[in-house]
Amino acid sequence: MMRRFISRIDRGLYPHYSDNWDNALFRELLLTALGPQSDVLDLGAGSGYVRQMNLRGVAGCVRGIDPDQRVLDNPNQDEAKIGSGESIPYPAATFDLVFSNNVLEHLESPARVFREIARVLRPGGRFFGETPNARHYVPVVARLTSQCLHETVNRLRGRAEADTFPTLYRANTPGRIRHYAELAGLEVVEIRLLEGRPEYLRFHPVAYLVGALHERMVNRFECLSGMRVLLIAVLRKPL
Repeated sequence: MMRRFISRIDRGLYPHYSDNWDNALFRELLLTALGPQSDVLDLGAGSGYVRQMNLRGVAGCVRGIDPDQRVLDNPNQDEAKIGSGESIPYPAATFDLVFSNNVLEHLESPARVFREIARVLRPGGRFFGETPNARHYVPVVARLTSQCLHETVNRLRGRAEADTFPTLYRANTPGRIRHYAELAGLEVVEIRLLEGRPEYLRFHPVAYLVGALHERMVNRFECLSGMRVLLIAVLRKPL
């Protein structure tokens, strides 16, 4: 019965949305920047469970790093290494494009990571980051609740507990992104804040409707745009 109500809301309010709409949008943005010879780094590649982040065969070479050893079995990579953003295991000026999908919220030392991104990018190369906006209600609640609850919620959403990592949100506002980009010598090309179907509230019709009201409000009134859920940043290494 509850799933039926949720399906009705899906069809009535969000007929053009699919699961993982944010990742699909991010993928389309990445594809506009890729060429058949592009050398790409997937920063925080993980196990490869997000199918939209599979750029293998689209770019010249896709390499991925992650502290989790499961990255070695990630099917989306031409080459994978165990490593962290604080010390990327590649020489300077290796990549035309570096991207991270839901990684920035986990960083303990954002300044170090942004410097490493700048180091491994070639001049003119770009970094694309998709991450939650810290001023949205989901990160606000996440900071006030336990890791155990996060794992439970994600399990209900179909995500394995092994893919739910502690969040810190130290680089998750437009201002923080600009700050760390400046420290690393990267130019800000674009920062977008977007709001769409309220995925985290689709477990119950009432919660879903509350989330839909929030979505309508923050998209209608520009003064509330800072409370949108999705932050996408595009940075460039100067020529």
